[in-house]
Amino acid sequence: MSPHNAQDLQEVAVIIPALNEEESLPLVLDDLPEVGCIYVVDNGSTDRTAEVARAAGAQVIAQPERGYGNACQAGIAAASSAGFTIVVILDADHSFDPAELSRLVQPILLGKADMVLGDRTETAERGALLLQQRVGNRVATMLIHRITGHRYRDMGPFRAIRTHSLIGLEMEDPNYGWNVEMQMKAVRHGLRIQELPVKCRTRQAGQSKISGSVRGSLQAGVKMMRATWRYAW
Repeated sequence: MSPHNAQDLQEVAVIIPALNEEESLPLVLDDLPEVGCIYVVDNGSTDRTAEVARAAGAQVIAQPERGYGNACQAGIAAASSAGFTIVVILDADHSFDPAELSRLVQPILLGKADMVLGDRTETAERGALLLQQRVGNRVATMLIHRITGHRYRDMGPFRAIRTHSLIGLEMEDPNYGWNVEMQMKAVRHGLRIQELPVKCRTRQAGQSKISGSVRGSLQAGVKMMRATWRYAW
């Protein structure tokens, strides 16, 4: 990136929801480009997640009320209060390449988009997306298309959005319906939406709360389906 664009990353706050991610979180934090602030939202961890986050220079927000959406909301509130104009949400499992953040926020910095989603559908390495995840993504994107008319390719969690646009969506979902809610409301609010291919790899440390088991994947899928119908009207 040019020096000007590197400076623009100071407008960016990265929100990393984390639950017992002491093994993988340092890998994520080491690979992130320099941004305005990194908020690690500790969602009730019983390991050293908060400690390793602080040691790496991140700001830790405690959100003991479990739920992916609850963790995201806590980070968004902090980023908004601090005046950051762009929010990036990134998983703590190092399945994504944090260095791709610069490319993800570029359309927003250039005024060409309000929300940019990382698309894993054609770039995920073998084993990174289980069959039930691919099926869940396909069903969710199909339903969203039928309901809103907008065709998404993925429901991936690596995403960037203008802070004021995100606040305007009035997000509610406390758990894994969060991404579905955001993508449906973004269409309804007329946001300019882009999807960019991003790398997706198998987890290198620790165990996934979702894809680490068939049961976890199915439970997350059910929550996504419920959210699709809940936010349809």
